[in-house]
Amino acid sequence: MRTIIVSIALIASALIHAQHLGNFNNQVSTMEISRANIATADMGNAGYINPHNKAVFRPNLQPSNILNLNLRSLYNIEATDYTAVFNINQLGKTAEETQQLMKDRINAVKSNLKAQGFNGQYAIDMISFVPQYEIEVTKKLFSKTYTEVPVGFELQQNLMISYRDDADFQKILEACASAEIYNLVKVDYYVKNLEAIYKELQTKLLAEVKSKKAYYEALGFNMSDYDIHMADQKYYHVPKDFYKSYVASNNLSIDALKQKKGVTRIKKPISYYYDPISYAGYDLVVNADIQKPVIQLGMDLSLRYIPKPEKPVAPVPVKEPKPKVYVISPQGPVDIKQLPNS
Repeated sequence: MRTIIVSIALIASALIHAQHLGNFNNQVSTMEISRANIATADMGNAGYINPHNKAVFRPNLQPSNILNLNLRSLYNIEATDYTAVFNINQLGKTAEETQQLMKDRINAVKSNLKAQGFNGQYAIDMISFVPQYEIEVTKKLFSKTYTEVPVGFELQQNLMISYRDDADFQKILEACASAEIYNLVKVDYYVKNLEAIYKELQTKLLAEVKSKKAYYEALGFNMSDYDIHMADQKYYHVPKDFYKSYVASNNLSIDALKQKKGVTRIKKPISYYYDPISYAGYDLVVNADIQKPVIQLGMDLSLRYIPKPEKPVAPVPVKEPKPKVYVISPQGPVDIKQLPNS
């Protein structure tokens, strides 16, 4: 009996621990989607590899007289402007009727939003306007003739609605739904004063470089004896780059168990979640505590300090010889004469 109780306790403990994982199914965690109703296979994380599920790898340190300084900074900021894009497809018997029906739907959206005090901007992107055909069969005595005849027109446009308050997005969805516009293509995020934000990141990176150089000086390196090589880059990510999809863990049907019949598996719908850039590997993160999807700006700086080549030693100057000739006469005196330099 004690063994059974211990086993039940262990299982319950495992279930409680697993609850922290939520309904995420790792088998489909690589699927990705934007904040819209469309999913494409090539919609990735803009070259970013999410290290959430990767094992931590710490290479052995190799001492060297070449100093490598790699700094990464990230800036989280809420968008200042948004643009929601809706695709509208309208059919009509004539070209005039099709265009009028399209205008009526768009005007209905504008009137609905205006009544709610919405002050955004609108733009229309023309996609296509083509006739629709059907096959008309004409029977003759010994044959049939198939002829394409126009039966209507199809007009497709994109309605782009710009707004600044994120709370207005719900109003826009409701207004479009009332006009039978359901196809949300995407939501674009924009931020003002990009240069000021990047300038702030530069200032913070320079302060970090100064701190690192002081650290190297404390270790005994004279930074004036090094040549500097550098490289830097900037990047800009919007929330749609980091939406992913997953399928909840499959549960068994309780009704099937009560009826003592075969187990029935329930098909789970695909769910979506926002998975921003992880802070792992970053030296600086501004506005790290985020509550909703944000724009993520980044700047990386790489510095390499290489020892300057040693200065060549100046050669010791050689004294120019001054040859002399000793002339001894038969009488005995020695006469010393200086030879001219050639």
